Amino acid sequence: MWIGTVAPDQTMLTTLRIRNLALVDDLTLELRPGYSAITGETGAGKSIIIGALNLVLGERADRTLIRSGAEHCTVEASFDLTVLRAPLPEFLAENGLEPCEAGQLLLKRTFSASGTNRQFINGSPATLQVLLKMGEWLVDMHGPHDHQSLLDPAKQLAILDAFGGLEEIREEFAALARRRSALEAEKRSLIVDERTYAQQLDLLRFQVNEITSARLREDEEVEVGQEHQRASNSARLLELSQSALAALADDEHSLVALASSMGRALHELQKLDAGTDQMVQLHGQASDILRDLQNELAAYADKLDLDPARLRELEDRLNVIHSLKRKYGSTLADVIAFGEEARSKLASLEQRDQELERIQMELAKLDGQLTDKGRDLSTRRRKQVPRLSKAVKDHLADLGFKQSLFEIALTSAPSGAKESPAGAREFSMTGFDSVEFQFAPNVGEPARALRAIASSGEMARVMLALKTALAAEDDVPVLIFDEVDANVGGETVMNVGEKMREIARQRQVLCITHLAPVAAGASAHYRVSKEIKSGRTISDITLLDRNQRVEELARMLGGHGEAALKHAQSLLTAAGKK
Repeated sequence: MWIGTVAPDQTMLTTLRIRNLALVDDLTLELRPGYSAITGETGAGKSIIIGALNLVLGERADRTLIRSGAEHCTVEASFDLTVLRAPLPEFLAENGLEPCEAGQLLLKRTFSASGTNRQFINGSPATLQVLLKMGEWLVDMHGPHDHQSLLDPAKQLAILDAFGGLEEIREEFAALARRRSALEAEKRSLIVDERTYAQQLDLLRFQVNEITSARLREDEEVEVGQEHQRASNSARLLELSQSALAALADDEHSLVALASSMGRALHELQKLDAGTDQMVQLHGQASDILRDLQNELAAYADKLDLDPARLRELEDRLNVIHSLKRKYGSTLADVIAFGEEARSKLASLEQRDQELERIQMELAKLDGQLTDKGRDLSTRRRKQVPRLSKAVKDHLADLGFKQSLFEIALTSAPSGAKESPAGAREFSMTGFDSVEFQFAPNVGEPARALRAIASSGEMARVMLALKTALAAEDDVPVLIFDEVDANVGGETVMNVGEKMREIARQRQVLCITHLAPVAAGASAHYRVSKEIKSGRTISDITLLDRNQRVEELARMLGGHGEAALKHAQSLLTAAGKK
């Protein structure tokens, strides 16, 4: 089934095709930009949309979801990448994948009942890890329990940085911290006690000397092996070649002598019958071949070396080669590479004091850079705290928390670093700060950490308020809300739909909902339904027109009577849908 669409003016999911997944036989859904609502009776299969997207974005495949009677399940998704801040072209090239054509990214995931998984990006085979990474860039999915991610302080810090547009300076700090960590590891490898230091030097010197003195060539093992085989069998080879020479030419019964006798007979025959010319010519060719064979055998026998000393040399060389391979690598190329690496380590250890001085100077320089960059990042974060707090509080007011309190507690480490068990300084990749989102839904209550809030309805609305505040800054182009409006009622429901529309001005939004006021605010409305065909239950999805939307909203309101239809009409009118 195909559903029409319009040309998107934003990065978006344009097409989702599902085959043999749960109740879906073969369904192709073409989506629209902006805010789309997905509704339907309980059990109709709305969650299949979420499941299909999870699959094509690299989540774990559950074989029990394969439609009964089918061997495999396939999900395909097409994205229009009009604008995407993520470095997608570079990522595709680094992973050996085909580039996007005409701004279209094509993802495909197939898995079978036997457990075989295959995934493709722009037609090229890809790993699940690559698919998962792309999913992080493309789709932000929120289910009834996904707001639990808000309880993670690291996630809260990332939200603050995203709101303030601080990702670039945060990555600059992380790059410095990674460089410092690598230097610390290099330093630890050099700082050892004198006994261990001497042992390492002795070992490396022995390894370098052993490999260097062998004067290896990558291709010599085959050459030496062949010569050794000939030398070790030289007596038998000489015996065989001389026996062959004797058969060719040593007495009157040899092949050459017999061929000569045959030649005389053929020449006499030719004198009596001119028609035997061809036999004479063939005899001449055969004689030439016998002479060539005689010459080759004689030359071969002359080259055979019965020198026992040379055989011992070759055996010694092979022993050296095999010994080095046992110690340092499966091939001579590996042994040579090992020697080069050992030589480099030896040079570094022999200049340990100079290397330590160099590392210490670079660490001191990095410490200064990290301190400056970390303090700058902290200062910028502190400026964003009141902005994000106010934005979230304003959105929470629209969502029914008129007198709520939302605060962000930001704490900075005094020195910016902590001491490791080994005594080295360690810097976090995210800077000097930690944050704690705090919320008080009711007047007179102190703000408490989000993790202390028990109500899923409250958490869902906090998450929605944060998403609305982040909409302009968030890099992820597609947001999917799966019944996040659960436990929300009354006047707040209308505002949830308005928040969805507000987010959709910046992002494509898909919302699975049971609430008519939330669905009424959508620019496109899809209904999921079940029907029985040929004795099988099949889920289908339909893009609704104005009249169909009125009927569906009336159903969601509890009936198809005149009052419900009028209420549905009024919801669409209030949402600006003519």
